[in-house]
Amino acid sequence: MTQLMTIERFILQQQARFPDATGTLTNLLYDIALAAKLIASEIRRFGLGDIVGAAGTENVHGERQQKLDVFADEVIVRMNDHTGRLAAMASEEHEEIIEVAPRYGSGKYVLLYDPLDGSSNIDVNVSVGTIFSVHRRITSGPVGTLQDLLQPGRSLAVAGYVIYGSSTMLVYSTGTGVHGFTLDLSLGEFLLSHPNMRFPEKPLYYSANHGHEKHWTPGVRRYVKELQGLHGTGKPPLSHRYTGSLVADFHRNLLRGGVFVYPGEVGGGDKPNGKLRLTYEGQAVAFIAEQAGGRASDGIGDLLDIQPHTLHQRTPCFVGNKELVDQAEEFVAQYDHEWRGQYLPYRQREAQLGTR
Repeated sequence: MTQLMTIERFILQQQARFPDATGTLTNLLYDIALAAKLIASEIRRFGLGDIVGAAGTENVHGERQQKLDVFADEVIVRMNDHTGRLAAMASEEHEEIIEVAPRYGSGKYVLLYDPLDGSSNIDVNVSVGTIFSVHRRITSGPVGTLQDLLQPGRSLAVAGYVIYGSSTMLVYSTGTGVHGFTLDLSLGEFLLSHPNMRFPEKPLYYSANHGHEKHWTPGVRRYVKELQGLHGTGKPPLSHRYTGSLVADFHRNLLRGGVFVYPGEVGGGDKPNGKLRLTYEGQAVAFIAEQAGGRASDGIGDLLDIQPHTLHQRTPCFVGNKELVDQAEEFVAQYDHEWRGQYLPYRQREAQLGTR
């Protein structure tokens, strides 16, 4: 009989490798896993209760909130706001920092998360997910500050995601590889199912929203044509798969090999800096990708090296197999000189602030 490894046992074994570990991060991962179980339980009730549909509200980005968006956000906050492990939180659904009451103690970490990525797919029963990342606190005082949350992805202590699909999987990394756990409903436990996840050497897919292709830069258009095998290079073409859920597309590409592409838009496009939020989505998938042998870039440089300057700033994103991401940078460098100023204004701001 194959030995079963629960996520709790696995995390404890990993913790034992670091004599100075206190267990705080271990317990924080337990809290996130429990929140994922609660969210998964509601998603499995799809269509049976009052949890499906629009909530009648908008988040900070002007997007319609789904009822499950609100539920998932509340679950994560309530699971983490009283443990003493966190100094602050930030959510894609909240404009400002989510403060943690000082009476619970000032934790050593801060949590950033997207409670339900791809929520526009909820009502059509397409996979959605939760994305999370954790930084070590770098300030002192009774509560965490914006400075604690606005750190480059290089400083992450942990990053992960949960995908709610045909099964529920939690995938995370603490900087020592990427490991995936599948929720066994009969046991109510996450069991290790995908140890030491790596991008396959031969990629199969690319994920891009071709509905926005008219707003892509010349370099990005040429790059995607290259992925499609239309430049006569002799390389096998990649198949196109895109769901509109970052977690679902990234997870597929991690298992099968490929690249997720969401560039900035020019020529009248409404997303000049792309769609993904750097702090809630970009940093987490970039951290996981690097640990799995891949890479993430904004088209100019590594996503993990970008210094965030606002909680909700967006970033172009190319993430997946390293050679495919490197290739994206080559095409942008070769063909997009005239667009760089408009395409990446947040990097202009970084230069002005002297943060790069």
